[in-house]
Amino acid sequence: MLDWLANIRNAVMTIAHGMWITLRYWLKTYQDGRGTFTEQFEYPEKPVPVMARYRGFHRFDLTTCIACDQCSKACPVDCIYIGKERVENGKGFKVTGFTIDYSKCMFCALCVEPCPVDCIFMGATHDLSCYSRDGCLVDFSRLPLNVSWGRSTLNPTAVAASKVLIDPVHGGPNQ
Repeated sequence: MLDWLANIRNAVMTIAHGMWITLRYWLKTYQDGRGTFTEQFEYPEKPVPVMARYRGFHRFDLTTCIACDQCSKACPVDCIYIGKERVENGKGFKVTGFTIDYSKCMFCALCVEPCPVDCIFMGATHDLSCYSRDGCLVDFSRLPLNVSWGRSTLNPTAVAASKVLIDPVHGGPNQ
């Protein structure tokens, strides 16, 4: 009987402690000097500061990729699509497309570990907002090198510009 009462007391104290933490953070939202998110970080003009181990949108080095498909095999949600062609006068493959569907990606970084040449790694880009699901598909082979390597931010403007096909490979979707 005493064990049962001790368990009841432990359950009530645990719930009370959790509710106290929730109440404390709820009351912090009403502090006068708190400010909004955009007042604290100047968000659209300056990037949001992130921790050193933050797993943001990927950075990809197309020049070192050997198209081994290890990253796409390791991805638990199958959001990485690699297009490749066999090299004619040599061995290996040439990457023709490296697309990540960020509507599926859960930023787990499981694609980073199996890469034998370290060409894909997690970046520090915080936000890639878009108005359609098509904007969530990022083809790193069509991006400018400074964007895909992470030297400049992966932004919606660069992603939209990479979707404009100058010379379509297969003649367009209606042919």
